[in-house]
Amino acid sequence: MATRWGICSAGKISNDFVVALQTLPAQDHQAVAVAARDLSRAKEFAQNHSIPKAYGTYEELAQDPDIDIVYVGAIHPAHRDLVLLFFNHGKNVLCEKPMTMNVKEVKELISAARKHNTFLMEAFWSRFFPVYEEIRSLLDRKVIGEVKLVRAEFCASLLGVPRAVEKELGGGALLDVGCYCVQFASMVFNGEKPESVTAKGFLHDTGVDETVTIILQYSGKRQAIITCSLATEMPNQAVISGTKGMIQIPSYMWSPTSLIVNGKETKYSLPPTTKHLYFHNSTGLSYEAEHVRQCLLKGLKESPVMSLVESELLATILEEVHVLLGICINAE
Repeated sequence: MATRWGICSAGKISNDFVVALQTLPAQDHQAVAVAARDLSRAKEFAQNHSIPKAYGTYEELAQDPDIDIVYVGAIHPAHRDLVLLFFNHGKNVLCEKPMTMNVKEVKELISAARKHNTFLMEAFWSRFFPVYEEIRSLLDRKVIGEVKLVRAEFCASLLGVPRAVEKELGGGALLDVGCYCVQFASMVFNGEKPESVTAKGFLHDTGVDETVTIILQYSGKRQAIITCSLATEMPNQAVISGTKGMIQIPSYMWSPTSLIVNGKETKYSLPPTTKHLYFHNSTGLSYEAEHVRQCLLKGLKESPVMSLVESELLATILEEVHVLLGICINAE
């Protein structure tokens, strides 16, 4: 029986998620309804993607009895209220990253998920790419020995994009792009809490972080160095250095299609599509969707690959960096 998806928000990432869903077998995944704040946008989205139902409110989507799980693709400041709405109607949720704006809200959603006995996962799609799966295998087998240093960067010219720079829209380099690098370091170090977090950066005129460099210091003289920016482009690579070698992800570290291990490169292909995509390698969202399906089939309430404990840790690190930069993102 197919996993029936409700799509919350008719924006760009929701477009790419549905296109990715449609690269999977129809007997396994179906987008059955979409909701937006504007009914005409929802109807246009539904027509473009052959989705049977379109709603002009998120409440209607929450009340739809034919939905197994809701994909929340709205802007970050809306995540908390939307996820709680869907939980209150017994819906499972895959929530786009970052899960919320701060640690307090993440804890609230985790508590609500457990109270309602519903599935919840933060949608760090990178975790489910074949390259990331191979990296976890390589690290488990200690192919590069003991990991000593991790470097990751995600920099993109986004100063002209309101969503990226406006505070009320959840803007800032860290929440928009840097969180991918933080989750990468956390994955490499097995969700271990860093001993210290250091950060330096510059703020945009709107008060959000524009460029940030972070050092995460771990026990045993291990370190992660992260750079993110909305002001400029970088190669956007990642490197894991160990006592016996090195793992490299060429561009793009958040949606990779190649991996270099001790100088030897392996390339990976993504599911093909002829439909329009807004973001790099977006059909790779299909790996995340299939992972969620497998979790639901097994009756799991959270992912073993992107756990709720780790989502809380990531939010804690992001919030600590915001504090160091003098940015306050508190729950209302």
